[in-house]
Amino acid sequence: MPTQTADKHIYYKMSAFMVSLVLAVLTLPSATTTIARRNCSDACGYGDIPYPFGLGPWCSLPGFNLTCAVHKHTNDRYLLLGMANSTMEVEFPSVGTNPFVRARISYMVTMIPSVRDYTIRWEAPGRPFAISGSSNMSLIIFGCGITASMFLVDNNSAVDVGSCSAICAQDEIMEKLPEGTCDGIGCCSINIRVNLRAFTLNITRIVGDSVGSSMVHALVASGKYQFYFKPVDALRSSLVPSLVPQQATLDWSIPYHPNCKHAMEDRASYACVSKNSKCQDSRIGGYFCSCLWGEGGNAYVDDGCPEYEPPAPLPPPLPSQVYGSIQPGTDCPTSCGNVSIPFPFGTKLGCFAAVHLYLACMPGTILPVLELTSRMVVSDISLDDGVLHIHEESEPDDFFSGSGSDSALYSLAGKWGVVKWAVDKITCEHAKVDMSDYRCLSSHSECVDVTDDGTLKHLGYRCKCSSGFQGNPYIKDGCTDTNECLQPDKYICNGICHNKFGSYTCTSSVILGVSIGLGSGGGILLLAAIVAIITRRWKSSVEKHLRKRHFRKNRGILLQQLTSSNKSASEGTKLFSLDEIQQATNNFERTRVVGRGGHGTVYKGILADQRVVAIKKSTHAVMSEIDQFINEVAILSQINHRNVVKLHGCCLESEVPLLIYEFISNGTLYDLLHRPSQSKHDDGLSPLSWEERLRIATEIAAALAYLHSAASVSILHRDVKSMNVLLTESRTAKVSDFGASRLIPMDQTHLVTTVQGTFGYLDPEYYHNGMLNEKSDVYSFGVILVELLTRRKPIIENEHDEKQNLSSYFLWAMREGRPLQETLDVQILLEEGINKEMVLCVARLAEECLSLTRWGRPTMKDVEMRLQLLRVARMAGQDQVVPRRHYGAIVPVIGEQGSRQFSQEKEFMSSLRVPR
Repeated sequence: MPTQTADKHIYYKMSAFMVSLVLAVLTLPSATTTIARRNCSDACGYGDIPYPFGLGPWCSLPGFNLTCAVHKHTNDRYLLLGMANSTMEVEFPSVGTNPFVRARISYMVTMIPSVRDYTIRWEAPGRPFAISGSSNMSLIIFGCGITASMFLVDNNSAVDVGSCSAICAQDEIMEKLPEGTCDGIGCCSINIRVNLRAFTLNITRIVGDSVGSSMVHALVASGKYQFYFKPVDALRSSLVPSLVPQQATLDWSIPYHPNCKHAMEDRASYACVSKNSKCQDSRIGGYFCSCLWGEGGNAYVDDGCPEYEPPAPLPPPLPSQVYGSIQPGTDCPTSCGNVSIPFPFGTKLGCFAAVHLYLACMPGTILPVLELTSRMVVSDISLDDGVLHIHEESEPDDFFSGSGSDSALYSLAGKWGVVKWAVDKITCEHAKVDMSDYRCLSSHSECVDVTDDGTLKHLGYRCKCSSGFQGNPYIKDGCTDTNECLQPDKYICNGICHNKFGSYTCTSSVILGVSIGLGSGGGILLLAAIVAIITRRWKSSVEKHLRKRHFRKNRGILLQQLTSSNKSASEGTKLFSLDEIQQATNNFERTRVVGRGGHGTVYKGILADQRVVAIKKSTHAVMSEIDQFINEVAILSQINHRNVVKLHGCCLESEVPLLIYEFISNGTLYDLLHRPSQSKHDDGLSPLSWEERLRIATEIAAALAYLHSAASVSILHRDVKSMNVLLTESRTAKVSDFGASRLIPMDQTHLVTTVQGTFGYLDPEYYHNGMLNEKSDVYSFGVILVELLTRRKPIIENEHDEKQNLSSYFLWAMREGRPLQETLDVQILLEEGINKEMVLCVARLAEECLSLTRWGRPTMKDVEMRLQLLRVARMAGQDQVVPRRHYGAIVPVIGEQGSRQFSQEKEFMSSLRVPR
């Protein structure tokens, strides 16, 4: 979300921060030139302005008013759309189907060395306008060493649209990279998949990136934006001068009703006022109007849509044209839309054999229409079967009931939608008498009499190619030989097929087969060997190419740049090849699976150097999960702590990326607390002493405190739970699974993110307002602390068999002053020499961590120190520890073993001697 710091720099250092928004709209030309309302001005130099847009009062619908303005330098006139606080320049708005305007939305931001965060805000020029989520739009950001986050602004709330990062390498690396795509190197993109009427763009400089740019360019573009480096130095110092601003598409609709159904119920405000108009629901909400016929017209004004005009009828035929042409002309169209038009049918004079075979093909249509006494829309023509397939919109009943002689040459076949036709109404016998009018002109063709399927009445005759031939029998030499051997499904041959002119033969010989087999056996074996070698090399080449593509798709170059900028990260993080991982897991054998989760599977592997590792493989290759994966690698590569699982490296050559960790063999803390094991106690669970519980809690707190304050950058885990705490053979705790973690800048106290975590551990304040801070991890740690005290799962059933959070139950018990034996694990209370006062101190610390607001919770550093001091007191043999509400102030006092009082600093120094 935007920060106050960034806003101040943007508004108070305008000399250093430049924002340039150029809006220009290009729309499809409209055939409508009618002024929407009388006395409405069109004197802005653009000619007629289509309603609902207009200049001046009462000349437009609300929200569509235009203002005529003049450029200061060129004195050119232009149109402005929108209110004073949000305007855009437009030209000829579209009022047809899916109405839209095109705009150039472009920002240039000068990066100031002392400023890290920048905020850009955009708002549509009115309620009717929005960027559609289905219009293939993207936000493109050019720069080096920056991250960008885009938020949808709606009703004073912000929803995460997406984010991306752009980095640049040194010159020798950048020169080798392919150009033309925005994949994180100098350029990144955020796909817009939601409707946007306003958005906020946050740009943050990546701390520690040595290759940063002094200028960032952000624009909204449609489709894939092609980017080219011109040259690298220009990208770092300023905007690449050869960049051409791309066009964004803004949809518009009538927004006063949610859809057509509600709009048509309110006839007083219904905008589709023209006859022959229709209403359509808009993809951005609301509705729009369009004309039923043709592309022109304006459905928003009276009589704005044209009447339907059928195609012009054929001119009266000359005597030589009564039966059309004997042969088609050289310029005859062979198709209409998607339908092939073979002779004797045609779409213009000189192209059809008879008048009843004329098909009308109107401009812009995809199906021809049979024009006689009625209209039939034709979807397919078959010369072999002598039928037409008509479209479902056809109404042929009147056509077949007509009395015209031409309509008598057609008949409905056995099923609806199939029409039989004849080329002439006489029989084949009579047609062959006068060869001058005989239509079967091709050699190897024959005449077929056509009868009505219902009445068995003779219709006429048609032509077809003789058996063994195919093509068009109505044109000279139109029937050609059929190669039956190429159609084994239609022409069956149980032996060797030989094509002949007009037919084929099939031979079967045992001797011939044996001879061919013996003679070609050696050749086949040699050929098989050659094919096997070529196939193996081809597969190897394809596999190598595929691995390179996976490496790039999985952001391998970006990860190399992120780790190379940190020396310790690059030394500790290795990029493994897929061959190494397949060998380590025996090609991901099922017996190597050691765990499964909602996001993937964990395998046990043995590397070539005999190291035992855990390999995490994601279930799906989703871009959002790949971004989480890169996030996890980048975070773990910067962490070096004995209580955080160690990352050995990753593999990016597979379809889904793989993480390689140190192998922790003793399961999770959740397994230890809640699942039976072979070394059972009386309750079926493994025994767990108070000292081990206190040590495990201290180790988890130390790891989280390190992440929050001691690491090179503050890290919020965001999914702290007992399942994400691994235990070694000595039950040393190690925090794992950083896929949901986020980096937080040192100058910020919180981040606004999509809520992510596990129910039972989720901070209620973060769940309600989406504001992530370090106290969210403190709450989740408090739940783990309660698990260690009670040995109950985070979601329990109460006495009414209802699901309840363990944290809610624990807080109720503490506030009601319930006895410890009702709440805590029996093993703790029965342990010999247990200090109940110390147990109570830990319970009260858990109560503080579970405060419903972050202000009531201690920091993780505070929690770690207090647990360390409790361990010091236990090892020193003290019986009493007094907790105070001031964080970091648990001080041991007089006990039975002696009297000594330490300052907090001495207690902390003493805690360094405690084994961790």
